[in-house]
Amino acid sequence: MKAIILSAGQGKRLLPLTTDLPKCLLSVQGKTLIEWQIHELQKCGIHRIRVVTGYRAAEVNQLLHERYESDEISTIYNDAYAITDNLVSCWTACREMNEDFVILNGDTIFEAAVLKRLLKSPDRPVTVAVNHKGAYDADDMKVMLEGERLVRIGKDLPPEKVHAESIGMILFRGKGPTLFRRSVQKALEEPAAGKKWYLSVIDDMARQMPVWTCAVNGLQWCEVDYQADIEHAARVVDVCADHDDKSGAVCRSVKAIPL
Repeated sequence: MKAIILSAGQGKRLLPLTTDLPKCLLSVQGKTLIEWQIHELQKCGIHRIRVVTGYRAAEVNQLLHERYESDEISTIYNDAYAITDNLVSCWTACREMNEDFVILNGDTIFEAAVLKRLLKSPDRPVTVAVNHKGAYDADDMKVMLEGERLVRIGKDLPPEKVHAESIGMILFRGKGPTLFRRSVQKALEEPAAGKKWYLSVIDDMARQMPVWTCAVNGLQWCEVDYQADIEHAARVVDVCADHDDKSGAVCRSVKAIPL
């Protein structure tokens, strides 16, 4: 099992915080977003991690080199990051999609319990982590369901037909990696492919095969899109740190150097 983290973007909605800093290097409670992600991934037993970079990639490379001893954590550069959306970032990492893997948006912060619940879900090719809530806004990646099966996913779905939101974490197992890789390749043949999100591929797949969901209601996670989200992220990582204190967990691959 490996993880692919899509962290190529600048995060323009967070300006001016990201003027000279990629979104994944924003600091929350003394660690960057990418460090919190890696920390929780490792607590779930996932140590082989590929980070797709773009904006100010050299700084991401430097941080990962300084903080981690393991060569299992590496980066993949998307040289088209400035003019394309994350479907192209997915394609940049397609060679890594040769076994079971979990894909994460670079701005999704989560406690390990979220991923553990997803990993314990029934063994299916494609499983999307979702959260249920009372109402959904225009920025939510909305999901329509039939039971646990995903029917549609997208930001523009009619609110009255929405049942959940994607949290930016998807698990591919068995035939899933191959099916997803082929679907991404097919999507890139379309003229407007450079402006598409990779979740549009999941939407297409759901019309042709079963795509399943795993609800993570009650567990801590958030997306960091705006400055106000940083406060929410701080509450999430407080939970992560509290779990560490209670369990005595230590991320062994992280060097003890000052931030």
